[in-house]
Amino acid sequence: MFLLAALSLGFLGSFHCIGMCGPIALAIPVKRTSTLSVVVGSLIYNSGRIFTYAVMGLFFGSLGQGFAMAGWQNLISVTLGIVILVFLFLPAFSKLPIKMGAVYHLLEKLKSQIRKLFGIHTLRSLWFIGLLNGLLPCGLVYLGIAGSIATGSAIKGSMFMAAFGLGTFPAMMAITAARDYISIRFRERVRKVVPVFIGIMAVLLILRGLNLGIPYLSPSIESANGIVHHECCKK
Repeated sequence: MFLLAALSLGFLGSFHCIGMCGPIALAIPVKRTSTLSVVVGSLIYNSGRIFTYAVMGLFFGSLGQGFAMAGWQNLISVTLGIVILVFLFLPAFSKLPIKMGAVYHLLEKLKSQIRKLFGIHTLRSLWFIGLLNGLLPCGLVYLGIAGSIATGSAIKGSMFMAAFGLGTFPAMMAITAARDYISIRFRERVRKVVPVFIGIMAVLLILRGLNLGIPYLSPSIESANGIVHHECCKK
């Protein structure tokens, strides 16, 4: 069930990818000598991106596992959902001045490295472009990270983020293959749909944490001796 949610989040949220990550996908240095070369280049680029997501999911899923063992899984799920809604409906919060000089410096280095890789026309460089692109700030990826934390498992967190990445695959492949047919106006329009899906995901996180005993939607979760039990799964 959680993999289906991750795939859906990635697929529906890929509208966001068209608007935000699209410029990179449009510009990646794939050889356009044939349809096959474009497809292969895009596959390699996106596999690097998904690899980064899977590693991130492993890390944040581990955090979620620690929260679950401490009995905080429900609280974390509700908190994540509320925070997402706050930033969604009160965008002014995201514009508050925050001193993040070190983070900004790291991001500039990351972008500089990506620019260098754009000048190297090899399949290996395409994979590393995707790998580094997965580290760039992205609201949709943050939502995926929230989902991986909510899984309460390192392995499930990694699987969640990998499935999330696979969900974005069709849109990202289409962008690379049909870059001449995707206008800036179209990308701006589809970006407006994204907040709806983000809101739905936030509500689902809150419902999941409320422990209402609704199978799959808000299952009853109990923790004993560090072992999490889902009532909906018991026979």
